[in-house]
Amino acid sequence: MLRIGDSARLGRRDFLRVGSLALGGLSLPWLLPTTRAGTKLSELGKPVTDKAVVFLFMHGGPSQFETFDPKMTAPAEIRSATGEIKTAVPGVTFGSGFPELAARADRLCVVRSFVPGDGNHDIKTIVGKDSYMANIGSAYASAAGASLPGNGLPTNCVLFPRAVDPGAGPEQSGFGKFASHGPFPASTAPFQPDGNGALKKDMMLNLPADRLDDRRAMLRAFDAAKSTRDAGFDQMDAARQKAFGILLGNAAEAFDLAKEDPKTVARYDTEKLYDVTTINKKWNNWRHYTDNAKTLGKLMLLARRLVERGAGFVTVTTNFVWDMHADSNNATVTEGMGYMAPPFDHAVSAFLDDLKARGLEDKVLLVACGEMGRTPRINKTGGRDHWGNLGPLLLAGGGLPGGAVIGKSSANGGEPNSDPVKVTNLIGTIMSTLFDTGKLRVTRGVSRELLQMADYSPIPGLNG
Repeated sequence: MLRIGDSARLGRRDFLRVGSLALGGLSLPWLLPTTRAGTKLSELGKPVTDKAVVFLFMHGGPSQFETFDPKMTAPAEIRSATGEIKTAVPGVTFGSGFPELAARADRLCVVRSFVPGDGNHDIKTIVGKDSYMANIGSAYASAAGASLPGNGLPTNCVLFPRAVDPGAGPEQSGFGKFASHGPFPASTAPFQPDGNGALKKDMMLNLPADRLDDRRAMLRAFDAAKSTRDAGFDQMDAARQKAFGILLGNAAEAFDLAKEDPKTVARYDTEKLYDVTTINKKWNNWRHYTDNAKTLGKLMLLARRLVERGAGFVTVTTNFVWDMHADSNNATVTEGMGYMAPPFDHAVSAFLDDLKARGLEDKVLLVACGEMGRTPRINKTGGRDHWGNLGPLLLAGGGLPGGAVIGKSSANGGEPNSDPVKVTNLIGTIMSTLFDTGKLRVTRGVSRELLQMADYSPIPGLNG
């Protein structure tokens, strides 16, 4: 951590050490932006809309039955193990673990014919072949810019439990890296505010306010250091450059939940929903269940703070908690949904209500899905296994119609019984939300990969 006291000199080496952060490759206009905060990227000639996407990735693969397609007329070994609940949309039911979302179903869109493509553990719906192995947010940032010119806020972020709880476990990257940028520039990679537990600490400069406010002095020292051509300045990666830009651009405030109204924090909080000490430790993933319960609400609140301040794409995920095989690692469907449904139901509902109260409901699209669905038949130990032919997909906001149910599933809930909605359709919907596609096509320097993604057909029936 960089510590600068009242009498300390702000020397060249100090600028090369902000904990693990480093400062090379930064231009002065980027460090000291002249564009006023709040200026829309579309007003700066960017081929983007004034909308944002929050992608809640349900890592592990959620069941379509116990979430949004219960199939209660099917045999007991197929239908939702947790029963069903009526929703605000006549004739539509959800799994019984989602009473808050059921009451808001007229503001949601449920896709019942979504085909993730295979039953492999990966992160294909957000980082996969259809997005050129990049986080979808990196495609966005490649055209929108990696950070906002007014305050240095990253346009593309990824939030893991440690972003709001330093005691949470590390990110799970064994099945795919959420920060992948694929063919897009490294600067477009999602900004991760927890930084494996260190970045938030590094961003807190121990520096008197008058020194921090005097950016001209800091920049003079920076220029002096840079003029020496210290090797460190030539080796700094984009993530570290972005972190320092956030620090100087006052964007760090967006990541600080202590700045939020305590009543709002309490409204989102999922830690209070049940006693996490009751989670059965016989499952190897019990710590992940605990982290999910303690952090999901605050992660969604942090996502709202970011999009409200201008971030265009925010990935939210907790660590591999929807894989309900009923094996040594994972709980049964019934027990697992008891751990997972309450935080999801509460956090997403709080997020949607908050957006509506702030006039952001039509400006922010929420996407919630995992990498696959689960088998139509419950296995002999009470779990559901991997299934790629159908999975749940929930969308809300962004100007899309509420109360919609897109597609139908087969009698056993294992296949589409209507035209399938594919990952490319989901990406197409995201692209049409984020971009002025006509302007994008005539914008110089736009990559072939981004243009291809923008040409994907959106989900039929969801043209907002």
